[in-house]
Amino acid sequence: MSASDTGEALTSGDYIIHHLHNWTVGEGFWSLNVDSLLFSVGLGVLFCWLFASVAKKATTGVPGKLQCLIEMTVEFVDGTVKDTFHGKSALIAPLSLTIFVWIILMNTMDLVPVDWLPMASQASGIEYMRVVPTTDLNITMGMSISVFFLMIFYSIKMKGVSGFVKELTMQPFNHWAFIPVNLVMELVALIAKPVSLGLRLFGNMYAGEMIFMLIALLGVWQLPLHFVWATFHIMVVLLQAFIFMMLTVVYLSMSCEDH
Repeated sequence: MSASDTGEALTSGDYIIHHLHNWTVGEGFWSLNVDSLLFSVGLGVLFCWLFASVAKKATTGVPGKLQCLIEMTVEFVDGTVKDTFHGKSALIAPLSLTIFVWIILMNTMDLVPVDWLPMASQASGIEYMRVVPTTDLNITMGMSISVFFLMIFYSIKMKGVSGFVKELTMQPFNHWAFIPVNLVMELVALIAKPVSLGLRLFGNMYAGEMIFMLIALLGVWQLPLHFVWATFHIMVVLLQAFIFMMLTVVYLSMSCEDH
């Protein structure tokens, strides 16, 4: 639904509100944002298929452009993990690579002009369509909660249940009388990590989406200004993926440290 095409039918506020609606099935807690699930899962499958196909066709000679790009990405993530994660786990590097590339792909959907895919969905009978999964708080918080469970898992694996409990109750004041104070402080710090992780990605991508929508309201200037802003927004796309990956590695590394 183009703002220029529906200017008489919709105000600017109506246009933005329409684009901020998800394709939702169900009600209340059990509702599902089908568009977010569709694009996030689809891009995840694309990531797996692309990397697997390149790995199968990889050559030891001069690599093609795609193979070169993927090898550089893998080496970059592997080097970052080796420099940051101080424990021993075969899961961390593949997890970091998945997070980094998957978030890049989801964020990149923000570079598609805001009216193209929603108009195509309306032509097929679907009223609402949001194409950037990372502008959906359910997606970003779902990813961060998964990281949170991994933090708990590695903390218990490396320190045991007693060590994990002791870390929550005997820091920063190493005295039994301060156990309630320590527990409150440590729980707040522990919960703040996944909350801030999910909100940071959501907030930055949501802000970028809003700017693209405001640009779409400019009518004939929409596409020129869209591609101008997109060149700057590419840095946000890459940076937010790197930050989420980097903080995940840092949090998991902290969970593996035995104090």
